[in-house]
Amino acid sequence: MIRNMKKLIEDNRLILMEAAIVEQLRRSDNIKLDQSLVNAPLIYNAAGRAALKNLYQSYIDIAQKAGIPFLMCTPTWRASKNRVYGSTLRRSINADAVEFMKQIRDSQNNSKHVIKIGGMIGCKNDCYLPEEGLNISDSELFHSWQIEQLANAGVDFLIAETLPNVAEATGIAKAMAVSGIPYIISFVINRNGSVLDGTSLKDAIDVIDSSVTIKPLGYMVNCAYPSFLSAEKQPVKLFSRLIGCQANASSLDHCELENSDMLSAEDVSEWGEAMLNLNSMYGTKILGGCCGTGSEHLQYIVENC
Repeated sequence: MIRNMKKLIEDNRLILMEAAIVEQLRRSDNIKLDQSLVNAPLIYNAAGRAALKNLYQSYIDIAQKAGIPFLMCTPTWRASKNRVYGSTLRRSINADAVEFMKQIRDSQNNSKHVIKIGGMIGCKNDCYLPEEGLNISDSELFHSWQIEQLANAGVDFLIAETLPNVAEATGIAKAMAVSGIPYIISFVINRNGSVLDGTSLKDAIDVIDSSVTIKPLGYMVNCAYPSFLSAEKQPVKLFSRLIGCQANASSLDHCELENSDMLSAEDVSEWGEAMLNLNSMYGTKILGGCCGTGSEHLQYIVENC
């Protein structure tokens, strides 16, 4: 399985990943997100399943029409053990989410189009407060349950997103490494291209790569505008391990977004050109969207790549 995912990345110049899911759902009038588990419980009701399926399908259609491989992730970013056990929902919610995603993939008319399913997790606490991050051993213990649930359900890869703290990310990587499933670690970064805890991306990657028995497939950044990566200032060596970016539509940082009363977004073409520059100049192969993005952002990428 690891070999298959590595080959997919090696053999393709561009791989498309989903744009925003949670933010799109949050704007929907007839969808209510769970306060703790966010969008994961939507798989258990008809309206929620339809809303999720329509969103994923809109992104799949863009990739499929362009003949570009597509990565889509389970709606389980907040489905950690403590949150699941603290709810009235089934404890198999992670596995059920994987099955839901498989049904979407199996319903596609074009069997030759490559779609890979990622089992997604997040940090334990606030993704914008690195000081709340777990230490390495606590992180490995805390996240192991969800990682095992997703791995046993048959995902193609594992991914931890919006990680603000290198210690917690290291613990996650340790737990993912023993699963036997290929995995990706994705950081949230600030305007100078560092992880929110102040660690440079190069140092963060070096720490994790040297701490695990099986290294990640690669690393990504998400929930930040593409220019935050400051690619031109990063060491060239970084881009042999930084394989993807799921960028916000807005150039505001997380603090500015939290305090903004209005939805902020830059022009789609500006966002798209910044993303395509990462692909063409730095070899960042996996491109997708985070907060504020939608089909129009992915469409721009495939039409201009």
